[in-house]
Parts: sequence; structure tokens; C-alpha cells
Amino acid sequence: MAAPSAPVPGPGILDIAPYVGGESTAAGVARPIRLASNESALGPSPKAVAAYRALADDIFRYPDGGAGELREAIGRYNGLDPARIVFGSGSDELIGLLIRSYAGVGTEVLYSRHGFLMYPIGAMSVGATPVAAPEHNLTADVDALLARVTDKTRIVFVANPNNPTGTYLSAEEMARLHAGLPPNVVLAIDAAYAEFVNRNDYEPGIALVNRAPNVVMLRTFSKIYALAGLRLGWAYCPSAIADVLNRVRGPFNVTAPALAAGVAAVADVAALARARAHNDRWLPWFSAQLAALDLTLTPSVGNFVLPQFPDDPKHNADAAFAFLHSRGILTRRMAGYGLPKHIRITIGTGEDMETVAAALAEFMAGA
Repeated sequence: MAAPSAPVPGPGILDIAPYVGGESTAAGVARPIRLASNESALGPSPKAVAAYRALADDIFRYPDGGAGELREAIGRYNGLDPARIVFGSGSDELIGLLIRSYAGVGTEVLYSRHGFLMYPIGAMSVGATPVAAPEHNLTADVDALLARVTDKTRIVFVANPNNPTGTYLSAEEMARLHAGLPPNVVLAIDAAYAEFVNRNDYEPGIALVNRAPNVVMLRTFSKIYALAGLRLGWAYCPSAIADVLNRVRGPFNVTAPALAAGVAAVADVAALARARAHNDRWLPWFSAQLAALDLTLTPSVGNFVLPQFPDDPKHNADAAFAFLHSRGILTRRMAGYGLPKHIRITIGTGEDMETVAAALAEFMAGA
């Protein structure tokens, strides 16, 4: 056989549709209302900003590769063993590290149909086959997931709460899912929005990690802690999985300013409480406004909503997206998630939400 005439990427890579983030600019609008990426409404803790700035004169130094201070801080705050915490450049990197470590050519990565796009992208990047299980009422379906587990399955990803639907599985249902999995399959619980959840039957995954050797919980500082620009995430793992991730991650994969800001953010419990209280107020308020417009809405426990628009071309999701965009309001199309009738709208400031509610009322009333 003749040698290839050019470098050849690994299997599956050229089949990947690259991830496209939410828009951040609108032509002719100096300061658009940015509600496309589930960013924080209130911004980061002032103490985290100060800690970030304090590192300016030391950025010529390598960061602490073991992230010792932040591991200890998260361990104290959450009652976790710091030795079982692994950090990444956002939880995106940790998703990739898990897939790289436990999946590959000839294996399968299972996820819920409308789950985070980085799960199938990560699977394809290592030559594994992504398998999407159908959902029930835009909620992960435990029975459907278990029905699609094969001897090739290596990882099951469940975003809980799920992005972009805002739905969640109870602690009982997550335990039932885990009980049905073979012991060689990793259950990765992506709890990026855990801090926003206000439900008695919810648990982010800590309990399962504490009692099982094949469960990992993923968390992020990008959402309620408002450090998305610093790319900081963490995983709580069984000791053996933490050891594997530490072997494959880069030795300095998280920057020193990000680590310092993370320590300060964890310590600022008042800022966290303010962010929760804000979402607890404006999520139900905005949801009620959408319901009053006769838009179908799946109840969300995150910091975003997912309204479904009618099929009428003048009032469908594409028309709504374009109308809001023309007003400098940036939301997120959902066709890439298999939800072409929906757009996702982040909960922003109170003023933002009042502006969006008024704009959507005008849009839906239009002929």
C-alpha cells in the first residue's frame, strides 16, 4: 500500500462537528444582553477578583501542579477527602481526560440524548462510538440508558441537572442507574449546575462516589462562581480513578490565577448565597412570564430556561432568536442538541429578564 500523502488524523476525528459556543457580540450593539452561555448573572466574588489580580506580578512562576490549597478548601467546604479531588481546565478537560483514560477504539460512550455536546465529541476524538439514549419529557431516562449498555460500554455520562433542558434525576434514580451498571463502567455525573438546585430529592453525586469505585462527580467554577473565563473545574473520584486522571493530565493544567481565585471564591460564602438567592427569585419569575405567553416550558432547576416555540414561521424558535438578536439580546439556538423548536435563555440580571420578557411579549403578539 502506498503511504498517505498527508498526515492522517485518528479515527472519528474528522466526523466531529466542532463545538460552537454561545454568541457574545451583536452587530451595532455596544453592550448586548448576553444570555447565551449560562454565565453568572452577578459576576464573580470581589474577593476572587482581588485574588486573581494579586497574582499579576508572579505569572512568570509555574502554578502548584497539585493544586493543594484549593483541594483543601473544597474538601473543607464540601466534606470531601482532598486527595480524591482532581482539577482541570474547566470540567470540559476532565470530561476529555475520563474519555481518554477509559474509552477508545471499539468501545462506546453512553449519554442522554439531549446531554452536553462534549460527551459525543470527546468519544469521537478517541475513536469511541457515542451512543445517545432517548429521554422522557426532556429528562434522562434510567431504563433507556440501561437498555443501551453493552459489553462495549465504558462510560455513562449524565448531566444532573442537564444542560440544556434544566431537568434532573433524583438521588434515588441516580442510585438505580448506578446499580444497573457493570462494575467496569464509569458513571460520570456532571453536576455543573448543582449549586442552583433547590430540591429535597437531589444529590450531586458525592454519596455515590463515596460508596462506589466506578462513579465520578464533575463540578465547575464557571457557573454559580462566575469564573468561566479562568477555566477551572474539578472532579471528585474514587482513589484509583483520581490516580489515573493525575497520570494523564498535564502537570500544570490549571493556572495560578485560576487556583487563587478559586480558593477565594470557595471562601466567600456570602457571594455564593447572593447568587443562589438571585436565581431563586428570577428563575420562577421569568418562567411565569414565558408561561403567560403560552410558550411550552420544561421546569428548570438550573440558571436557564428552555422555552419551546410554535411551528408558525413568524413565531418559531428561529424567528424568536432573530428577533431577540435584533434587540441586542443573545440567546442560544438548540438545533445542535436535537431541539430545533427551542432556544435556551440564561437567567441574567433582574433588568435583563424584564427586558427579555417584554421583548418576547412583543414578539409573540406580532402578526
